[in-house]
Amino acid sequence: MSTTSNVRVRFAPSPTGALHIGGVRTALFNWLFARHLGGTFILRIEDTDQTRSTDESIKIILDGMKWLGLDWDEGPFRQTDRMDIYRAHVDKLMKEGKAYYCYCTPEELEARRKEAMASGRPPKYDRKCRSLTAPVPGRTPAVRFLSSDEGQTIVRDLIRGAVTFENQQLDDLIIQRSDGLPTYNFAVVVDDVTMKISHVIRGDDHLNNTPRQIQLYQAFGYEPPQFAHLPIILGSDKTKLSKRHGATAVTEYIDLGYLPEALVNYLARLGWSHGDQEIFSRQELIDTFALENVGKAPSVFNAEKLLWLNHHYIQQADHGRLARLTLDLLKKDGIVKPGADPDLAWFKKLVAILTERSHTLVEMKTGALPFIVDQITMDEKAKAKQLTPEVAPLLAELAGRLKSVEPFIHSEIEKVFSALVAEKGIKLGKLAQPVRVALTGCTVSPGIFEVIEVMGKDKVISRIEAAIQII
Repeated sequence: MSTTSNVRVRFAPSPTGALHIGGVRTALFNWLFARHLGGTFILRIEDTDQTRSTDESIKIILDGMKWLGLDWDEGPFRQTDRMDIYRAHVDKLMKEGKAYYCYCTPEELEARRKEAMASGRPPKYDRKCRSLTAPVPGRTPAVRFLSSDEGQTIVRDLIRGAVTFENQQLDDLIIQRSDGLPTYNFAVVVDDVTMKISHVIRGDDHLNNTPRQIQLYQAFGYEPPQFAHLPIILGSDKTKLSKRHGATAVTEYIDLGYLPEALVNYLARLGWSHGDQEIFSRQELIDTFALENVGKAPSVFNAEKLLWLNHHYIQQADHGRLARLTLDLLKKDGIVKPGADPDLAWFKKLVAILTERSHTLVEMKTGALPFIVDQITMDEKAKAKQLTPEVAPLLAELAGRLKSVEPFIHSEIEKVFSALVAEKGIKLGKLAQPVRVALTGCTVSPGIFEVIEVMGKDKVISRIEAAIQII
């Protein structure tokens, strides 16, 4: 393995859509590998597919990386800014007789492919244009790499071990299209060489590209980097993770109210392990990460486990930070108007009582609503069950006693409840549940005394009296 002084890795997404979970895990493993070994992490945007690449997607990628805390040391580089570099490398191969012009049209290639398959031959390019001595009039050529068709190409993978490919199965791949743009396999090699990449850590869907890329390295006289192909991520039904399994993009998890540290912790453990430890701080991940502990088998994405981790991190998070994040969601929904922020100290107290039951920031936002809005929406079943005529006198008695409570804190509120249920000879739930429905509109909330203290005397009494009117 390379020494720490020359470890250089990259994350190279294509900006054709959202930043997906599989890509995030690849970025994370590269980032952890670099940070663990004191190396360099490079961000490269592979945007040569100009029909699908967009600036909006690039922004989504950069914003997602920043949200996750995956900072890069160099970049972001864009392949579209490097066209002169690719052309120079194409010219080099052409001059050395290691590449040639191909004038075949897509229709001609498809016809010969079908003919080869029908006769039992591999559907690879037949090198028809290699023997041409003059250009074909009226056609702009692509450029093909003259690959070796004898022997084997061995990928010595740091995760999978040695993977052997028969060269006769490999094609003379196009390295420059007729429009002058480089193809993926060629641009990747040129980028990795010129950026001095030491380790290529990527998904195993790229494994079949690797022998072609190794031949290109060899044609240029370059030493290939070390490769590590990460196993695929599967959904709960053991098929490739996709939208049908639920959220797959970073932006979706932001909108669902996940914390970045939860997603980072979860994805780090998706295919990598360090003993039986499940919860890691960012520094612990950096300190312990090693490719030797990445498994070969596919990993199954478990949404419930991610939710459990998110709940853990919400419970551990600073209340001031949670307050700001929850307030942002309330503003985004138009519930808190611009310039009408609640008192931050009070809002932090509210967040503190919501953390135990909140698995996401969205749940925390929902839990905060009864404390923020002027009018609550009552659950009809809860109202019918709890706000009954026999409860009305109890609520009236409670409201009267709460008016005189000073200071309006948990311990004093609890004394009022205890005295009232003792006098009436009832269990606490017979009083607490109707009060909970009166205050929040539902039967589930933090502890009733905490709810009453944080909601404040005026709003509590007003809502209890409103509930009596409903009855």
